[in-house]
Amino acid sequence: MDRSADLDTEELKMTREQYILATQQNSLPRTEHPQFYPVGIYGWRKRCLYFFVLLLLVTMIVNLAMTIWILKVMNFTVDGMGNLRVTKKGIRLEGVSEFLLPLYVKEIHSRKDSPLVLQSDRNVTVNARNHMGQLTGQLTVGADAVEAQCKRFEVRASEGGKVLFSADEEEIIIGADRLKVTGTEGAVFGHSVETPHIRAEPSQDLKLESPTRSLVMEAPRGVQVNAAAGDLKATCRKELHLQSTEGEIFLNADTIRLGNLPVGSFSSSSSSSPSSSAPRQTIYELCVCPNGKLYLSPAEAGSTCQSSSNICLWS
Repeated sequence: MDRSADLDTEELKMTREQYILATQQNSLPRTEHPQFYPVGIYGWRKRCLYFFVLLLLVTMIVNLAMTIWILKVMNFTVDGMGNLRVTKKGIRLEGVSEFLLPLYVKEIHSRKDSPLVLQSDRNVTVNARNHMGQLTGQLTVGADAVEAQCKRFEVRASEGGKVLFSADEEEIIIGADRLKVTGTEGAVFGHSVETPHIRAEPSQDLKLESPTRSLVMEAPRGVQVNAAAGDLKATCRKELHLQSTEGEIFLNADTIRLGNLPVGSFSSSSSSSPSSSAPRQTIYELCVCPNGKLYLSPAEAGSTCQSSSNICLWS
């Protein structure tokens, strides 16, 4: 009991001493002044910060105004920009458009109720390339000509896909039912022409002409020239040759006429020469010289070819 009492007495003394000391410190006069430290931005730094914030705000307003103006001028919508519309099938472009750089597309087509027009100040060129980038076909529409460069050029009919015209390095094929040339000079061929049938338009003449050279028609099984309802006329300036190497020349007609044949006259030594008072000769005898030349001789009771054979001496 005595020991616990002593401990309490000591604790009480210590508490009193701490209180006295604290009271004495508070009662002592303070000679030091308190120091204050400012917090924030002041002076020219504050003015520069406000200036940059104001400049940033003005820039944002100008950018927003320019963006709104561009959207308004370019007519930006949810579907596209201006005449350019983005659809599920691709891009739809309305009105007149200009392309300053190459255009790479898979398919170009117009609306159902309007044509597709490609226009250029110089020419319009369409190129086709393979997977390696090599040029395989080219179509150029220029001011002077339309040029197509490819391995094979074909023109097909809209119905059925029939080939109307086909051209390659080896041949040119025209698949139309009828080829019509309406030029005044006709058709000019630099080399041979092979065809099973040549005919003119109804009520029109057919003319085959070579102005400066010869005209040759050849066929291994024969050449047939037929005029069913008209005349067949062969005219030449010099000589007309009818030649058959193995067969014969057959003339079949109701009347065969040979005009402008020379008429032979009797020799001076002939005693049977007709007198000047004889009637006009209307019947002649057809004579043939050894070289095949034909001539006429006045017909009498007997043959007079020998008497007028002086024609053969002149030929």
